[in-house]
Amino acid sequence: MTNRAHLLLLIGPTLLLGGALISQHVFGLYPCEMCVWQRWPHAIALLLATLAFMLAQGLRWPVLVLSALFVLASGVIGVFHAGVEYGWWDSPLGCTAVEIGGSGDFLRDIAAAPLVRCDVAAWDLFGISLAGYNAIFSFLIAGVSLWWMRTRGLSR
Repeated sequence: MTNRAHLLLLIGPTLLLGGALISQHVFGLYPCEMCVWQRWPHAIALLLATLAFMLAQGLRWPVLVLSALFVLASGVIGVFHAGVEYGWWDSPLGCTAVEIGGSGDFLRDIAAAPLVRCDVAAWDLFGISLAGYNAIFSFLIAGVSLWWMRTRGLSR
């Protein structure tokens, strides 16, 4: 029987990564470079949580702890990105990212590509940007899953 921590580490990163991809491809909220940085730890966490299904019970928990730590890492990047958006600190980047299309005309693709700034929130709700929500949900997912693993064990 799959435990709750394992299930949370499968569903949480899937929803956060899926939400980011839907917001980009369906709603046109193109990511800046720091937005993309937040996606990688979720992808790795999801891969590790999936890999844990194939491992023996004794080997499963270290992989799930590592998965939770990657979710936590995405949250830390989200806090940093939100701080850049709110002007709390400066970005080490040029604060822009360009998504190049695939029409075959490279110069036209560059000219038509959206300019996405890291220091401006593309969307917010109640004053919290997507980076802020990623941080909040990532900390919740990582914290709850680690707490469940510690207090209830992996066999429940």
